[in-house]
Amino acid sequence: MTRTEEFEELRPLLFSIAYRILGRVTEAEDAVQDTWLRWEMSPTEPASPRAFLSAVVTRISIDVLGSARIQRERYVGPWLPEPLLDDPYENPERSAELADSLSMAALLLLERLSPLERAVFVLREVFAFGFPDIAAAVGRSEAACRQLAVRARRHMDEGRPRFEADRREREELAARFFDAFRAGDVDGLRELLAADVRMAGDSGGKAPLLASQAAGSDNVAQLLAALLPRFRSIGVVLEPHEINGQPGAVLRDRDNKVLSTLTLDIFGGRIQTIRGVLNPDKLQHVGPVADAWAVHRKAFGSEGGAVDSSG
Repeated sequence: MTRTEEFEELRPLLFSIAYRILGRVTEAEDAVQDTWLRWEMSPTEPASPRAFLSAVVTRISIDVLGSARIQRERYVGPWLPEPLLDDPYENPERSAELADSLSMAALLLLERLSPLERAVFVLREVFAFGFPDIAAAVGRSEAACRQLAVRARRHMDEGRPRFEADRREREELAARFFDAFRAGDVDGLRELLAADVRMAGDSGGKAPLLASQAAGSDNVAQLLAALLPRFRSIGVVLEPHEINGQPGAVLRDRDNKVLSTLTLDIFGGRIQTIRGVLNPDKLQHVGPVADAWAVHRKAFGSEGGAVDSSG
């Protein structure tokens, strides 16, 4: 097998590692490309291409994460990961770990970890790398990596509830939610929302947000019921789609351009959080991006709507 063939075989794994460390599709793709360039220039043949390439993409991602965190400190409004419609890496033996680590909630928890903790957690808990390979990847001793793994696992376990194990039940609840959303059915929406449900929106100041920080089942149900009918009247379509391994949807304008993505956190048979990514910079990999400001003006006219561009 040639180097190119070996790399292409491992590309899905490398992207999945980088995306979980970085939370950005574009940066993960760049990290994978940089990994290929470094391997192409390497004069030696590693004993394990998988271990070697995983170590390289991890180190690159750690370096990128350091500069990305500085940028996020200046970010306008709440920051959410870039939505991922399909994870290219599949492993039936790790399917639960892969799905759980891909959720928006898990990626946001990873943001609380140091870059080293984050890398160690991803390699160990998600992809089941051995500590010798992890130590080589992050440049620390095996003992130090074990301590990092314990610390990271504790922080992650403390911060998140487990999502519904029954995938079918979760999908059915999401389908009912999107039906009620399309119909503007306040009662139907309220029935599916947790009492303390909250909405979170990421526009980066580059798209209108409509009361993005709404909370409570009554407030959220009324807001949602009022929004989509206005958008549907000008041709906006809600397209259910799994996003980051969770029930979600893509909103498109009448020209099939992407307006936003939505993801639903479901726990205890209710929707706990609704997260929307509207920043056009974070949607370009999903498809051609709509002019969200123009769509908003068409939907609301001189009313303006409850716009909060800062989040």
